[in-house]
Amino acid sequence: MSPRARRNAGLLLLAVTGLVLAALIERRVPPAGEAPGEASAEIVTNVTNSVSTLSTPEVVPDPTSADPIARGAYLALAGNCAGCHTARGGAPYAGGRGIATPFGTIHASNLTPDAETGLGAWSADDFRRALREGRSRDGHALYPAFPYTDYTRVSDADADALHAYLRSLAAVRAPNRPHALRFPWNLPWLLDGWRLLYFRPARFEPDPARDASWNRGAYLVQGLGHCGACHTARNALGAPRGTPLGGAATPLQGWHVPSLLDGRDGSVAAWTQAETLEWLGTGLNARAVASGPMAQVVANSLQHLVPADLDAMATYLRALPRDEPPAAPRRADLAPGSASLELGERLYRERCADCHGEQGEGAPPHWPALAGNRTLTMASPTNTISAVLHGGFPPATRANPRPYGMPPAGPGLDDREAAALVNWLRNSWGHAAPAVEQRRINALRPVPVQ
Repeated sequence: MSPRARRNAGLLLLAVTGLVLAALIERRVPPAGEAPGEASAEIVTNVTNSVSTLSTPEVVPDPTSADPIARGAYLALAGNCAGCHTARGGAPYAGGRGIATPFGTIHASNLTPDAETGLGAWSADDFRRALREGRSRDGHALYPAFPYTDYTRVSDADADALHAYLRSLAAVRAPNRPHALRFPWNLPWLLDGWRLLYFRPARFEPDPARDASWNRGAYLVQGLGHCGACHTARNALGAPRGTPLGGAATPLQGWHVPSLLDGRDGSVAAWTQAETLEWLGTGLNARAVASGPMAQVVANSLQHLVPADLDAMATYLRALPRDEPPAAPRRADLAPGSASLELGERLYRERCADCHGEQGEGAPPHWPALAGNRTLTMASPTNTISAVLHGGFPPATRANPRPYGMPPAGPGLDDREAAALVNWLRNSWGHAAPAVEQRRINALRPVPVQ
């Protein structure tokens, strides 16, 4: 079969697979905040002091520097490049880390300037094409686990600064590991069909009706920060579907990824500017604590951003349009006095009240209040279940170097007890949420990635 025939066959297979999977999925689907303002001097000072380097102590990351290496070092932090391109215990940016996807495992590549196994032979144009067009130096298409669908909005100047920084790293000889994708996703020519259907290179276009801070925030969130890579739902072929930043349809690494548009889920529209800035830079505020994959993002990326960029992201996120679907009805089997709620209340008094208070008032920010806490009443109970079973571990940041962690209760609770505790938390202090069944608890027993 000729290459062209194989490509056409792949496109046909891809289209048919997508239609079949989409049809199967369709059959299964049954306080006002303050105006944006200046953050407190304490928060700004803490975040400013958090800017640091990862692998080149002689380079001080600086988004305003005339030195492209210093700018690139900062941009690498903003994009959390090391988060994927550094294996546990491995050299920074030398790749090798496995990224689990529904289609198999993608292994991140070596970004150090080694001539044979890294970027040593890559020109600035080669690197720019990878970021903005999703193609490697030899022209082959890259898998979108590398989020070029977001990075396509990165400016040429920022792409060149990133390239300069990566070229300044110590070269590490680390051959790239082959991907471990299942059939038919391991057929590289199918990727051409995916790109034809779902990817178009783009540029970030500032909105002239918005101010410079909003546009800077939009550039960071939509592009280098690639927030939509996690916070946007995916279809059966892994392509974005639905409203951008509207939340993921399935858990990520054992955690629910909330909608940034829904005030009952992950929107910060009702938060003050200072609260949002504090949460982005430290991972916690009086309203919420970052756990799971988001704690990694704060620790490895957001805490290193300068206050102006955090403020810009906060401005953009708070101005996102609201998209709130109807709330699920309360289940009748959770009426006050039910055996499940009585058991849950007893377990709460025994295990949780010492830190979170008899009335769920907590002691923010380290022991968050549970009364009125939207994590407990989200449509998805996943994050409440994961916190109960596996504990909660905020990121360690320079502004909060010794975060208070919550020990896991899962080893001491069977599925019935854990479900009772979760249901009581989700239906106390004026909360109203659908019941969680024991099988949902059992499905989340494996420890999620932190």
